[in-house]
Amino acid sequence: MRVLVLGSGGREHALTWAFVHSPERPHVFVLPGNPGMWEIADPVEIPISEHREIARFCVAERIRLVVVGPEEPLSRGIGDVLREHGVLVFGPSREAAQLEASKAFAKRFMEEHGIPTARYRVFSVEEQDKAWQYVETHPLPVVLKASGLAAGKGVTVAQSREEAFAALQALFQGAFGEAGQTVVIEEFLTGEEVSILAICDGSDYVVLAPARDYKRALEGERGKNTGGMGAYAPVPWVTPSLLQRIQTRILHPTLRALADRRMPFVGCLYVGLMVVNGEPFVLEFNVRFGDPEAQVVIPVAEADWLALLGSAAMGKLARGALRTVSQGYACCVVLASDGYPGAYRTGFRITGIEQAVQQGVLVFHAGTRWENGALWTAGGRVLNVVAVAPTLEEARQRCYAAAESIQFEGKMYRRDIAAGLQI
Repeated sequence: MRVLVLGSGGREHALTWAFVHSPERPHVFVLPGNPGMWEIADPVEIPISEHREIARFCVAERIRLVVVGPEEPLSRGIGDVLREHGVLVFGPSREAAQLEASKAFAKRFMEEHGIPTARYRVFSVEEQDKAWQYVETHPLPVVLKASGLAAGKGVTVAQSREEAFAALQALFQGAFGEAGQTVVIEEFLTGEEVSILAICDGSDYVVLAPARDYKRALEGERGKNTGGMGAYAPVPWVTPSLLQRIQTRILHPTLRALADRRMPFVGCLYVGLMVVNGEPFVLEFNVRFGDPEAQVVIPVAEADWLALLGSAAMGKLARGALRTVSQGYACCVVLASDGYPGAYRTGFRITGIEQAVQQGVLVFHAGTRWENGALWTAGGRVLNVVAVAPTLEEARQRCYAAAESIQFEGKMYRRDIAAGLQI
């Protein structure tokens, strides 16, 4: 079987790793991939924005399944183009991808279908004066979000009016381009965060291990929002009864409503939740695997990922391909470039990955390049160090010990991922 993974980050490296370990031993291609992925799969040199060229490649090379990692091509309809060419795709249509591509759409969708979420208002750039007036009287803290895609960085939790006004001004003045020309302003919810990922075939689904990610750049949930600085799975306080409520109140109605709208969801539905006094509220939808959540939910599961995602793409979910959602615990620490998510420098030599791997961890590449026989930094998030162990504390200790083995100038990482959890 021939499989193509689209994307170049840690999430896509984790997916590629999972497919390579499938019992079917498929021939895996990656577009564009990264140096870590190229060690185990064949690169394809087509721009990821050239959807029809990618489709023609898939037909010519008899690609059986395409798995789309990032949100941008999904929001631009690559799933539709590939399906038009008769190619199986694990990823939703452009219409269904609006759940992530437009937070305004997602909030209105949830309101219409009774899916619990924070109270909110939506303002366009033409309604700036109304937005300012709304923020002036809204209780603090207040949450401001770019409605469009902003790589996980378009959210501000403002503790003061001044901070809220500054965030609003930055959004409307183009800090996130077109993504910030419509702004969602919502109430701040206090509780415990958790990410739920469901593999969906349009009507049926299975839920993966609950995960917890860390969005802020600095320890103690300080600093700017990032694409994610680390994660662990499963989340021990997510009980079977809570998981059942999440499915009954959120997953079931979401998938049913999408199907009723003739936009059935095929792919990985990611639900970012805040659990308030035991009740789940949706913070956000994503229409693909989370990053770095994928890096923990994939290694911790006992599954044939090729059979699972392939069957979902065919509309006939093979539940048995997911034998166990979690064997022990997984912890992921993101090694980033100093200054991320703001300005940062790249082009520094990376050493010590082999020594880290010898300690029994996985190292997924996120922002690296290979040049002149050496590995160099090439992004804000550079590497993901992942450890799986019988206990969360053991996974955490192994993860951090291995992270110390990897060196590059400006290495930055949070030291509190999964800290203080006695499991």
